[in-house]
Order: sequence, then structure tokens, then C-alpha cells
Amino acid sequence: MSEPAPISVSFEFFPPKTEEMEKTLWESITRLAPMTPEFVSVTYGAGGSTRERTHATVKRILAETSLTPAAHLTCVAATRGEVDEVIRSYWDAGVRHIVALRGDPLNGIGARYEPHPGGYVNAADLVAGIKRLAGFEVSVSAYPEKHPESPSVAEDIDMLKAKVDAGATRAMTQFFFENDCYFRYLERVRARGIGIPIVPGILPVQNFKQTRAFAERCGAGVPRWLAQRFEGLEEDVATRKLIAAAVAAEQVLGLVEQGVRQFHFYTMNRADLVYAICHLLGLRPATAREAA
Repeated sequence: MSEPAPISVSFEFFPPKTEEMEKTLWESITRLAPMTPEFVSVTYGAGGSTRERTHATVKRILAETSLTPAAHLTCVAATRGEVDEVIRSYWDAGVRHIVALRGDPLNGIGARYEPHPGGYVNAADLVAGIKRLAGFEVSVSAYPEKHPESPSVAEDIDMLKAKVDAGATRAMTQFFFENDCYFRYLERVRARGIGIPIVPGILPVQNFKQTRAFAERCGAGVPRWLAQRFEGLEEDVATRKLIAAAVAAEQVLGLVEQGVRQFHFYTMNRADLVYAICHLLGLRPATAREAA
């Protein structure tokens, strides 16, 4: 019997707004780097609102670490020329991987999305534009519970197919808490003829109240059992962390049991829970492996 493929991970960070957040971010990057992730992605605010901070974070990762950065890019509220300028600047900085996203409407999630009159129409159009300009690896998003604006799961999967046809070679899912939801989605994606890796996005619950609000905004379900596990722990940070670790461990080990070997972690710029889960997955710091 052949050996299973090794487990690989990637981590998502967001650009810091303050000096204190910058310190937390770099402590997290330093802590997680020895797990040798396949790449680390850096998010991009709506309408390019974090453009400069995203670019600065990506450039620092390139300059000061051995990690491979993947820069997020959206096409909201920008002309093709403006977006193309960002794409070229990433290439010139040494970035070779972009996570291409349409982005949220300028008026926030739930508002009607209007493409910029002179801009890329959607994520598939953006992927095609990136591939036209340079030889980037392009990853995209996937939605096991469908994008909040999609009329149906089928139409959502049609959009994923369009992104793949335009040149995307990997999709990371929106976070989810029910593994069956991921596997049902994967079955439908494969039935549609989409063969790229569909990497499960995992969100360790740092703060349940914030997670629930975040989930409501992006159309991710929060099961009753999850709410019950955190019930009454609003002021008990230590116990909350233990419960969060148990929930995340249960989820990822359940996915591994069913053959999943790739994971994308939404770190929220905090390393402790993610590091612990990676350890449970059998990953060890590069220095420890070299010494063995």
C-alpha cells in the first residue's frame, strides 16, 4: 500500500493597522515559519484600502524570511490599469503567487456589487488579466455554503469553473465547521469537471462572538453544537482557548481521516492555536527535523 501524501499547510495573515498589531503579526509569522508552509497569504482590503500595507507586508516577508508570500488582490473600485499596475509591482517585487478575489462591495457585504466601469468584471476576469500580464501562480476562493450573493450553489460552482478556465490552479474554501458540508461541495465540484485542489479553509475560533458575526457576514453556517461549546465562556479566556483547540483539532483530524492532506489556516494574525493544530497534524519545526 502506498504511503499517503505528506500534509501541507498554508497560512493567511492580514496587514497590521497599528504598531502593536505589527508586533503581533511578526511574532505570529516568526512562530509559524518553522512549520514550512507551502505559502503565506496576505489579505487586501475592500477597494484596495490596505494596498500599501499589504504590499509592505509582502515585501518584508520576502526580504526577512524564507517564506513564499501570496498577495491577495481584488478588483473592486479600480480600473484595469490601476489593478494591472499593482500586478506588475508585485512581480517586480519578486512575488510569484496571487490570490485573486473579486472583493466585497464598497458599501459592505450585503450591498449590491457594481463592477467599476473601466475595471475587471469579476474574479474570473481578474484571473485572466493576471495570467495575461505575467506567469503568476493564481489561487482563488471557493464557497462550500455558496457565496452570499450567488443565487445557487450550482451557479457558484459555475463561477469557480470560470476562474479555473481563466488559469487558477488552486482554490481555498471559505471557512466551515461541518466537514460533511465540505465533502458534499467537493463532490459537486468534481462532478462539474473541476480538478484543481480545493483546499479546506480552517478558522480556529479565537473569539466565538466575533467568529459568529464574521460567519453571518460571509454566509458561513455556525452549527448549534458549536455555540453550545462556547456557552458561558465569554469572560473565561483560558477555558475558551482550550475549547477552541479541541474544536479545531476535531475538525482537522476528521478531515485527515477522510483523506484531506492540504489545509489553509485563517490565523487572524495569531499563532498559538494554529501552531498547536499543525503539531497535531504531525508537522514539526524545520530545525527539529534537521536535528533528527
